[in-house]
Amino acid sequence: MLYREALNKAIDEMMSEDESVVILGEDVGRYGGSYRVSEGLYAKYGGKRVIDTPIAELSIVGNSVGMALAGLRPIAEIMTANFSLLAFDQIINHASKFRYMSAGKLAIPLVVRMATGVSRQLAAQHSENYDSMFINVPGLKVLSPSNPTSAYYSLKYAIKSNDPIIFLEHELLYPKDEEFKEVENFDPFKAEIVKEGKDLTIITYSKMRYDCLEALNDIDLDVELIDLNSISPIDIETIKKSISKTKKAVIVEENHKTGGVGGEIATQIMENCFYDLDAPVLRISGEDVPIPYNRKLELLSIPTPDKIVAKINVWRSQNGI
Repeated sequence: MLYREALNKAIDEMMSEDESVVILGEDVGRYGGSYRVSEGLYAKYGGKRVIDTPIAELSIVGNSVGMALAGLRPIAEIMTANFSLLAFDQIINHASKFRYMSAGKLAIPLVVRMATGVSRQLAAQHSENYDSMFINVPGLKVLSPSNPTSAYYSLKYAIKSNDPIIFLEHELLYPKDEEFKEVENFDPFKAEIVKEGKDLTIITYSKMRYDCLEALNDIDLDVELIDLNSISPIDIETIKKSISKTKKAVIVEENHKTGGVGGEIATQIMENCFYDLDAPVLRISGEDVPIPYNRKLELLSIPTPDKIVAKINVWRSQNGI
């Protein structure tokens, strides 16, 4: 199943089960979505539940917040994470706070889906990862699944939730084709151990899962690879268990390094696993630059499998590993 097909399947099933589920955003209706995630839904459910909106992200999320307060379960689609900045007031000052400010009397069953990450030559205004901005907001849960199975189950969980959830979909994952697995009692906040190992723990999420898997071919250590799926909250228990075995940790993310998600993961490792570590935590991340349009410069600005291997080799040399 393709990643985008898994998302479509989740939305379709939830709309079929629950008439309060609606989807709205730019081109989600007749066009089938910019990434074909909502393909076929307009013909099946009509324009009252699959709603094409103007190019106005604040309006998309603002209307979705109102819908959620009134008893609907809206799925707001933002074409790219860069455009979510226009809706930050609604996401942060409204969606994330209403339940707290109402002493739990108001539910906000809202999913804000957005394409994120560095694709291919879309330049600085269409290529950013703002993951760390969202995890900094109390009241929001943030999911960033890497594969069709986790995307399907995570999105169904998010739509059923009575709390606002930010759902991040890397642009290069939409055509990702993998075997779909039936999973009972899927927990979107439980990290997946993609590969077990005893020498080194690599912690990552989203598209970097696949860059890390490729890099493992050139790392002569028995690596344990962890895919977080949820970046707020972070499954520190799975990380602790792994580091207690491997004694070493590397974090790989596409975000800019300064203030990135990796910094939060590293801090939680230091707070929970300090005496288990035999070496400093290594962070491999994007550079602190706007994403360039030029393809060679674009690749230099983010982790790649070759770069992951090279940085781990330098780190090993420096720490006698």
